[in-house]
Amino acid sequence: MKKIYSSFLLLVFTIAGFAQIPSGYYSTATGTGYTLKTQLYNIIKGHTDNGYAGLYTTYQTSDVDNFYENDGTVLDMYSENPSGTDPYNYSTGTTQRCGSYSVEGDCYNREHIIPQSVFNEQSPMVADAHFITPTDGKVNGIRSNYPHGTVSSVTYTSQNGSKLGSSAVSGYSGTVFEPVNAFKGDIARMYFYFATRYENTVAGYSFAMFDGSSNKVFTTAFLNVLLAWNAQDPVSAREIARNNAIYARQNNRNPYIDHPEYVNQIWGGTPPSGDTTAPTAPTSLASTTKTATSITLSWNASTDNVAVTGYNVYANSVLKTTVSGLTATITGLTASTSYSIYVKAKDAAGNTSASSNTIAVTTNSSGTGGTATDLLFSEYIEGSGNNKALEIANNTGSSVSLAAYTVKKQTNGAGAWSTGLALSGTLTTGSKFVIVNSSISSACFSTSAANISTSGTELMFNGNDAVGLFKNDVLIDIIGTFNGGTANFAIDVTLRRKSTVTSPSTTFNLSSQWDSYTTDTCNNLASKTANAAKEETASDADEIIIYPNPSNGNFNIGYNNAEAPYSIEIVSFSGQKVFEKQNINNPEIGVSHLAKGIYIVVITKDEKTVYKKIIIN
Repeated sequence: MKKIYSSFLLLVFTIAGFAQIPSGYYSTATGTGYTLKTQLYNIIKGHTDNGYAGLYTTYQTSDVDNFYENDGTVLDMYSENPSGTDPYNYSTGTTQRCGSYSVEGDCYNREHIIPQSVFNEQSPMVADAHFITPTDGKVNGIRSNYPHGTVSSVTYTSQNGSKLGSSAVSGYSGTVFEPVNAFKGDIARMYFYFATRYENTVAGYSFAMFDGSSNKVFTTAFLNVLLAWNAQDPVSAREIARNNAIYARQNNRNPYIDHPEYVNQIWGGTPPSGDTTAPTAPTSLASTTKTATSITLSWNASTDNVAVTGYNVYANSVLKTTVSGLTATITGLTASTSYSIYVKAKDAAGNTSASSNTIAVTTNSSGTGGTATDLLFSEYIEGSGNNKALEIANNTGSSVSLAAYTVKKQTNGAGAWSTGLALSGTLTTGSKFVIVNSSISSACFSTSAANISTSGTELMFNGNDAVGLFKNDVLIDIIGTFNGGTANFAIDVTLRRKSTVTSPSTTFNLSSQWDSYTTDTCNNLASKTANAAKEETASDADEIIIYPNPSNGNFNIGYNNAEAPYSIEIVSFSGQKVFEKQNINNPEIGVSHLAKGIYIVVITKDEKTVYKKIIIN
């Protein structure tokens, strides 16, 4: 007896290893019925045509038996025996391609599931691997141009059990070809692919299975056969692997393999009903990297009684992408915005798991691409009076412990560095750490929104005092020039690091590294964002999130233990309190009357105070 490689555990791990559906590939597939079909046509049309001879090259990766005997031979649906020994096998090389044949097992060639004569052997249809498969030459010839359907009276049976004979399809009395049960769904989804990919021309094709329309495409009787086969034989690991391999060659996909539910959303019918068990929920969802416009995620695999076929990834309850692996990147996001993210697993029958753990991730601010080699100064304020502030940014793509970092000052461009101001906590990627002079004007910045408010010498700098960021007592970034003398390099000015600067530098260059702003320009300093814990997750006991962010002034406060009251203050960046409510339970906050801008939200719950930044636009 042959080994059956479709067992539950193997399928789980095999599918998890396949290439992903490209992020956002189906983002425009939002409709239902034939509208959805047209949307899919616009996604998969215009594929790369590798030519008729190129099919054999494609087959070397798309149609290899890694699922039954697992012997690397050609996987031929007309000769593969899914439950026993194959009657014969072909290698993927050139020596066993047809030529001539007289019996099964002589050679293999290319089988057009929709016959070439239907579309007059025109390109690109004639070389589209999504519906052209390698099959035994003799069986291919026996099938000829007959429709696929259910056989009533058998006139020929191939060695793997495929049949030719009179039709049992209602309303059609001609000859049909019926594959073995294990591949009926595969073939049905090839027909659905053809009806979608060639929506613009299919109405002009004459074929017993077609009704002459561009929407429905199939006669009712043959459509019912295809829908039944689709339900009877759900998407397999073999199909997923084939779809990925063809995508690598043609740059388009069969959407009914990636999203089996699309079949019934377009043509109706009953989804695969043999399996009603949903996969388990994915676990340990985490953000691995992020930029201003994207978030990359990873999670642990779900399990299923048959097989997990994919994962739907949601941000703020909106489906963002579907993948077949255990990582995904959500793109097209807004900078400095908090997203609530979770993942659901699905199987071929359309069963969907419960949600994974939910994580709250804030994208980087504009210009922070997550590629810096280390922390760096991102803003410097040397304003009137004691309006002195420093901002440190983490654009590295990972959280950084601040225990190794200090800020030091050299006075009047001469002498030694100061002892140093030690930093503490953890700065998550994309976040800022703000240090201010404790006597800074509230019109410039609220000391309560800073990570450190100090009267130490490091925040008593003037325009000729170099300021350095040190790691393990080694200088990594500098504002000003060490031993630069008494000349002012930055007096009565706000400096902001240019977005083109992604890494720290021990050489100060005002014009190439910094943008200059007028005295007491304080409106861009970040709020308190360093913390002593990991990336925020909604499952953490003390987690508080604000969403949507940015908002139009109407937003929600999300936290565990929603029955506990909380108090909220909203403070402008000039330090003015513009909103306050005490001991409330309602998560909805409405401040649409406020002017557009960045505000600090101060939330107190269970004797803990959390500072959040919100953008109102």
